[in-house]
Amino acid sequence: MKWIKEKEIYDHPPITPEETEEALSFCVRATIENLEYFGDGFPYAASVDNIYPKVENRGWTTGFYTGQVWLSYENAQSADDRERLLEYGNKQVDSFYDRIKALYDVEHHDLGFLYSPSCVAACKLTGSAKAREAAVSAADKLITRFQPVGEFIQAWGEMGEADNYRFIIDCLLNLPLLYWASEETGDKKYRAIAEKHIHTAMANVLREDDSAWHTVFMDNKTGLFHHGATCQGYKDGSAWARGQAWGVYGTAMAYRYTKREEYIGYFKRVTGYFLNHLPKDLCPCWDLTFGEGDEDEPRDSSSAVIAACGMLEMSRYLDKEESGYYTGIAKRLIRSMNQGYRIQEHRPGNGLLLHGTYSKKSPYNTCTPEGVDECVIWGDYYYMEALNRLKNPDWNIYW
Repeated sequence: MKWIKEKEIYDHPPITPEETEEALSFCVRATIENLEYFGDGFPYAASVDNIYPKVENRGWTTGFYTGQVWLSYENAQSADDRERLLEYGNKQVDSFYDRIKALYDVEHHDLGFLYSPSCVAACKLTGSAKAREAAVSAADKLITRFQPVGEFIQAWGEMGEADNYRFIIDCLLNLPLLYWASEETGDKKYRAIAEKHIHTAMANVLREDDSAWHTVFMDNKTGLFHHGATCQGYKDGSAWARGQAWGVYGTAMAYRYTKREEYIGYFKRVTGYFLNHLPKDLCPCWDLTFGEGDEDEPRDSSSAVIAACGMLEMSRYLDKEESGYYTGIAKRLIRSMNQGYRIQEHRPGNGLLLHGTYSKKSPYNTCTPEGVDECVIWGDYYYMEALNRLKNPDWNIYW
């Protein structure tokens, strides 16, 4: 396995409109086939032998499954399928409504991952008042984690405690919930907190070589950068692939909502590093520190599709030449995933995208090992989102 350079990605063919249509139809059919399998439950974050265990609505990942339901609703071919998906999606909204009202497993920053692809999506697609109330309540909960000293949303743990005084790069994808809440309610407090967090993240999360910290610890007395670390990457100072991909999509979303020109520069930096550390088939290893000679290291297909979504989002705001460039790269990443990493024959409970990595243990990190070389539910969702973005360039995003 050898790293390629950004320009070499153009040696790969882009996905065609016909391939996009076929792949998205496959995803819709697979999602419909899984409705009975999961019933009132949700898939766990990672599969076991490519089949997801069924769980209740807990953890940080269940919103991605509901997001797949809504993407399927938007792309279903028959009225019967649309009606079935609508009914199922609304039942899941009920679950998310109950969860936020009971404050069940919501003491963390991942409320955007939970409520944007589930309830914000439902509000946009169906006008559901219940979905709107649930999503606004989730935004209200999310801003309670804002730390004025340092101006960031604390990821998890007891508020203000020195050992937990940190944010992680993933949170950039939780912030769109706050922008939506300001637009929906007219209350600017949500937007103000989101913009403060983005400013803090952009100032601290990227390193000189354009790789990104997974975790940034701030000093709880001064609010200044204390140190960077990783929980899920190979080691402190390495570039965790999914974290770098969150940075690609997160900087695109930062620009979408603020239009601050410097965020285009951040996007190009974090994206360039990601692209310059891909192996020949364009699917990253779980940490971008690995390259030639590391063939036994597991891949993370979810990082490729997250980054592709970020490039497709950013291409909306760039000039024609740069927009075409990033769209072309995204099409090549998506085709590689479609050709080499997609489930070919769906079984009930299957995911869509193979060879993802949730949490890989190393001698230097603190994570719990699970979901290595498996389907991961956000990988399935962002694969569908990327295909949907290509089919429907004017898509009204859930984020």
